[in-house]
Amino acid sequence: MRSKITNMSKRQMLLLEDDAVFPSTRFQGSKLKIVEWIWNAIKDLDFNTVLDAFGGTGSVGYVLKDKGKKVTYNDILKFNWYIGQALIENDETKLSEEDVCFLLKKHDKVKYPAFIRDTFENIYFTNEENDWIDMVVTNIVRLDNIYKKALACFALFQACIIKRPYNLFHRKNLYIRLSDVERNFGNKVTWDAPFEVHFRQFVAEANQAVFCNGQQNKAVNKDVFNIEGKFDLVYIDTPYISKKGVGVDYFGFYHFLEGLVNYSEWGELIDFKTKHKRLRGSPSVWANKKQIYPAFEQLFEKYKDSIIVVSYRSDGIPSINELIEMLQKYKTNVEELRRKNYKYVLSTNNSDEVLLIGK
Repeated sequence: MRSKITNMSKRQMLLLEDDAVFPSTRFQGSKLKIVEWIWNAIKDLDFNTVLDAFGGTGSVGYVLKDKGKKVTYNDILKFNWYIGQALIENDETKLSEEDVCFLLKKHDKVKYPAFIRDTFENIYFTNEENDWIDMVVTNIVRLDNIYKKALACFALFQACIIKRPYNLFHRKNLYIRLSDVERNFGNKVTWDAPFEVHFRQFVAEANQAVFCNGQQNKAVNKDVFNIEGKFDLVYIDTPYISKKGVGVDYFGFYHFLEGLVNYSEWGELIDFKTKHKRLRGSPSVWANKKQIYPAFEQLFEKYKDSIIVVSYRSDGIPSINELIEMLQKYKTNVEELRRKNYKYVLSTNNSDEVLLIGK
């Protein structure tokens, strides 16, 4: 199959020839805009089984699924694992209108907690919106199919993100949405639209993304060093550390979504000393400029028998030359490809996106 990029409803989506459409996304670091460039760089390599080791939004794994590959999607964040289940592992299940109606109303025999309302008042969403999220999360748990739960979670994640300034949960900044001031950024119409409107929209997008490629694709939720099995190709897209030594903290940026999928234990996981009620947890080695070097070395050694494809930024830590030197310890042929002046959302940096292919 052959994929192409198109614009729909002013948000970028990936349209596939079998009529499946990868949903729009606002996640930081998503490769959705350049996934065709990545595919064109690797399409002539000899591989069938592939590990998307840091799966994130799933856009790369999704395209590889579209090309008929047997994909294992992995992400250490549990909420991302739900995305992988919904879009990569799932090959036929969709949410019906009956399912959606069930999710969007309270039921007499169900006891609805008010955890989000009580814990996150005036932090991310209004009281009414917090009540709505408490209700939907409680209803999602009652769905009787793992893929329906994953699709509903995906729609909920996207609805939460689209109503957030900067699409993140890194600050207590609900006031930005609610302030009656002249604005030079953001989409107040989007922010003010009811959660239900966004949720239904993202359910429709998730449903349209479901397709079967004839392979047994899998989504897992593990530290990359604990993944078992052998793969013809391993695609590596770690969090990025800038030349200033600042790492991208996905755990911190999206802790609210991670809390949603740990709803019953959420209160035990929160660091209540933080104003925005983030989760407790140690920083990732991939966001530590000292630990990332041995981490890459360990990862390259682990997958030395696979084709290794690394996606990174030209101005990052480690440098591209340092990554090449590490790869050359295990690969006789290392190719470097650059996509010039690619800019991520919210980034002011126009460095190149780099692919390293070790064979």
